[in-house]
Amino acid sequence: MTGHHQTLAILLFSGFVAVTLGITTWVSRNRRGSAEEFYVGGRLFSPMENGFAIAGDYMSAASFLGVTGLIALFGYDGLLYVVGFLVAWLLVLFLVAELVRNCGRFTLADVIVARMSERPVRVAAGTSSVTVSVLYLVAQMVGAGSLVALLLGGTSQAARVWTIVGVGALMVVYVSMGGMRATTWIQIVKAVLLLGGTVALTVLVLLRFHGDVDRLLLTAAERSGHGDAFLAPGLKYGADWTARLDFISLGLALVLGTAGLPHILSRFYTVPTARAARRSVLWSIGLIGGFYLMTIVLGFGAAAIVGPGSIRGSNAAGNTAVPLLALDLGGGADSTGGTVLFAVVGAIAFATILAVVAGITLASSASVAHDLYTSLRRGRGEPRSEVAVARVASVGIGVLAIALGLLARDMNVAF
Repeated sequence: MTGHHQTLAILLFSGFVAVTLGITTWVSRNRRGSAEEFYVGGRLFSPMENGFAIAGDYMSAASFLGVTGLIALFGYDGLLYVVGFLVAWLLVLFLVAELVRNCGRFTLADVIVARMSERPVRVAAGTSSVTVSVLYLVAQMVGAGSLVALLLGGTSQAARVWTIVGVGALMVVYVSMGGMRATTWIQIVKAVLLLGGTVALTVLVLLRFHGDVDRLLLTAAERSGHGDAFLAPGLKYGADWTARLDFISLGLALVLGTAGLPHILSRFYTVPTARAARRSVLWSIGLIGGFYLMTIVLGFGAAAIVGPGSIRGSNAAGNTAVPLLALDLGGGADSTGGTVLFAVVGAIAFATILAVVAGITLASSASVAHDLYTSLRRGRGEPRSEVAVARVASVGIGVLAIALGLLARDMNVAF
């Protein structure tokens, strides 16, 4: 993509960043500065607002870019990620949401210390939360790098590096200035944009095949080079016993691990009651379930329309399947329609990344301040000093995530 087409895409990217920075600045001027305000936004969000924010937090670069790419490259086996991510929400609804809201204040450690010795639990839970959050941030950084590299010329390593650094800097700004209230509104805006873009792409894919899903799947299998094996289990995880054990491990990690993501659990503290937390989950299940059903269409659509060869040529891990699909659906690289659709999808994907990194950084910095710092001070930390520590921690976490993101920039973000 060159010339004015590239300029249009960059302007859309920049526009979203400007809007989100505006939200953060506005919120930072209207906050009280308390720990409750910084960590949980004053617990003032409605179930619908929180449900959209949870969906915005959950539908990450791994979902939009990585899962679609895995389906496009590996067919049926790529669907395993969709199933695992979605089933995890049943655990959250029935076993987690109300308990967390009833027993805790800001972090998961608050729930556990009600029944166990406080200091070791806070150290263990805080360390675990930070570790999980940083690794989850790496996926967002890699997604951002792949996306902007495609925009600026396909394989530009310099573009990937500077994009990862830029996203890290932005997430520190969002968290340190706006706290949970700004992060929540960024996630709501992003969820609406992402769902709207996904619906539009899904409709365009189905129109290309005149609504015939069988034809879509058969064309995808034919272009994959694997034939019927593309639509059957085993292409990625069935070669030997090691691969099958990997599959079992992956299933457990997706279902149990996703239900325990720190930045998702912290969202249950932003509503006033346990009933509101449960209703938030119902809203999020509807939004997330619809989204993942559409990613299946987009993944097989990318395989059928773009082809795995072209996707691998752009990004070996498959992270650019959705932008390339948008480009083709709009009329190709040299068409205005293709450029506009690509730019819109690119901006939405970038919005997805920025919103998710803000949520993850907030959750991990809260764990550092509320769990690790409190343990170090043996419970004598003042709320204001906790908030100051959380802001400093967001900088350190940002630097660490940038470094790891640079090391992992050639991996698939869902993996």
